[in-house]
Amino acid sequence: MDKKFKAILFDLDGTLRHHIPNSGDVFSAHARELGLRFSEEDKTRAERWEHFYFASSPEIRKDMNEFKGDAFWVNFCRRKLVALGCNPKDAPRFSEPMSTYMRDQYKPEVHVFEESRALLTSLQNDGYILGVISNRDKPFHEELKNLKLDLHFSFSLAGGEVNSFKPDPAIFEHGLKKAGVNAHEAMYVGDNYFADILGSHRAGLTPALYDPGSLFPEAQCAVIKNFDELHKLLT
Repeated sequence: MDKKFKAILFDLDGTLRHHIPNSGDVFSAHARELGLRFSEEDKTRAERWEHFYFASSPEIRKDMNEFKGDAFWVNFCRRKLVALGCNPKDAPRFSEPMSTYMRDQYKPEVHVFEESRALLTSLQNDGYILGVISNRDKPFHEELKNLKLDLHFSFSLAGGEVNSFKPDPAIFEHGLKKAGVNAHEAMYVGDNYFADILGSHRAGLTPALYDPGSLFPEAQCAVIKNFDELHKLLT
């Protein structure tokens, strides 16, 4: 039976590689400790905002030019507190203690779920070309090696290597060249609707959203809650 795709390409952070505990849960828990009140809907809105922000948004590009080092993260906390429902006038006085707490107390473990490893092994055995495309600034092959993921992938690509960051279609086009396939022959799997799904779709790939927390119910693409569900999209 002919395959629908020749290549399956993946996002790294938040898709294959996870932080335990999740930074959003730790952030919101400490916000409550600081006396802020918000609902689960507010928390979801803040998480969606964070996905948008880190999708090479105009806001993050502006902030990276304006703020350096710790000041960037203080400003990020201010923005996220506002997204969480904090009054914009009050957010600045909470942003520095929040940033300090996250810097000093948030020490997550890096984790790759066993279902992800099993999926990659299965796809590799089935003859798919596998690759990783990330919005990181620098190459990350050594990290893939440390995570024992490197042998699954034909290539990895950081946005900083090609001066293109998701959702810019160009980064996906570079990935297609590395994979040696055309856009219609590739699927891209990622957790960030704004970066991964919109970007890969614009580049002509077939997107699949990994969304275990149902952050993006409006997504007009294939959606999976866990990697066991990916196989049904390939047949």
